[in-house]
Amino acid sequence: MDYAETITTTAGPQPAWAALADVTSYPRWTASMSTVEPLDGPSLAVGGRFRIRQPGLPPTVWRVCELRPGASFAWDAHVPGVHTVAYHRVDGQPDGTTRISIGIRQTGALAWLVALLTAARTRRYLRMEAAGLKAAAESAAPASPPPAGESAAPASPSPAVEAEAVAATDDDPASTGGR
Repeated sequence: MDYAETITTTAGPQPAWAALADVTSYPRWTASMSTVEPLDGPSLAVGGRFRIRQPGLPPTVWRVCELRPGASFAWDAHVPGVHTVAYHRVDGQPDGTTRISIGIRQTGALAWLVALLTAARTRRYLRMEAAGLKAAAESAAPASPPPAGESAAPASPSPAVEAEAVAATDDDPASTGGR
């Protein structure tokens, strides 16, 4: 099964990458992760492992399997019958915005069963993570004044508020999977 979420941020690629690469900070800006515990050091490096706890899921160890500093990384996790790869990418756009893409691919003999049980939660968690990453990148980006004659945009809700709103719109009490 494949799941993907893409969102555009007004932050440039550098602040978006900084937020994305600081994986231990994820619980501060997404309610889809309770803890991200580094097992081999806090920095992203190919082969580095992180134990992630997510609401409603057992702790899972993710191993960084691909890294393009400043642009993307992927990590994978194995459970009996299922191999999961989660990718994360930032792409600067010509208009100065940055496109953030995150997604998950699950393969293996039991991937169909995991998808049946967890599809709604997986999609919900990806939406929460994308919204939280956007907010984290924008809060870290240097503020620029609005163009002449325009007023500043109103403040957006915090990632926690957005996460609660997303969670409230996705009724799937039987769902038990994610990331």
